[in-house]
Amino acid sequence: MIVRPHNAHSVFTLLFALKGSIIPVIWPRVLYTMLLSLAVVIAEQRGVSLQFSLNAAFLTLLGLTLAIFLGFRNTVAYQRWWEGRTLWGDLVISTRNLTRQALAFMPGLAAAQQRELVRHLIGFTHALRHHLRDTNADMDLQKWLPPAVCAAAMASPNRPNTILGAIGDAYARSAREAGTDSMLLASMDREINQLSHVLGGCERIKNTPIPFAYILLLHRTVHVYCFILPFCLFGTLGWLTPVAVGILAYTFFGLDAIGAQIEDPFDLLPNDLPLDAISRGIEINLCSLLGDTDLPEPLQAKHGVLF
Repeated sequence: MIVRPHNAHSVFTLLFALKGSIIPVIWPRVLYTMLLSLAVVIAEQRGVSLQFSLNAAFLTLLGLTLAIFLGFRNTVAYQRWWEGRTLWGDLVISTRNLTRQALAFMPGLAAAQQRELVRHLIGFTHALRHHLRDTNADMDLQKWLPPAVCAAAMASPNRPNTILGAIGDAYARSAREAGTDSMLLASMDREINQLSHVLGGCERIKNTPIPFAYILLLHRTVHVYCFILPFCLFGTLGWLTPVAVGILAYTFFGLDAIGAQIEDPFDLLPNDLPLDAISRGIEINLCSLLGDTDLPEPLQAKHGVLF
């Protein structure tokens, strides 16, 4: 996730900042459209006759259609991004609630057993992050989970789901040992069900991308539109054509690239969700509830990006 600078609203930052901008991603595409525009203008100025010209009405109609497509696509992509952030916000809430309930509803439980329940929750958080990013979870699972649960999770095709099952068993067993009232146990079970909802919701986003045919049509239309721009503008703008084409290409290529980045909010691109930082925050919150004082530091942004 891009971290805004302190002076994010200053005119200088808005116009010239590169960190957090989509320019590093799209500049080659913008550059080749500007170079094409320059070549068209030079050819026209040197008397090379172009055998065709495009009406500005065509450019306007195509641009309007493209803007509608891009607006719809980016709205859908942002909805996916925001739903992902909402689900991880629910994860933060549920893990805090389960930790508080383990400490408050089962006071007779040994401190080591209470700590193990909480470590299950931290292990689930890290397993979910790795599951969504297709990264290696071995070290995090070995650090936070008991050997038996860790081995079962490592052998499972869906590690967070296996850990979630172990969490349910551990809470039910501990509640029976502590003589916890069934109403309180039902309250804890609702929070565990919420963890299952978070897992299923995140998997729905990850496993159901925007249809490829729609994305392909949009990418091709953006490139065709930016390619024909100089042939519509050179007769009117002359040497200013590359500048105008660069501005328009930056707008359309930028919107296209931003939509592509946030379509999968759990990836590792700069505009995706900072799952590492959220996981570290959960780890800090739960360990502090246990009374730990040797807490890890919150993750900081690197080069303006928080992962």
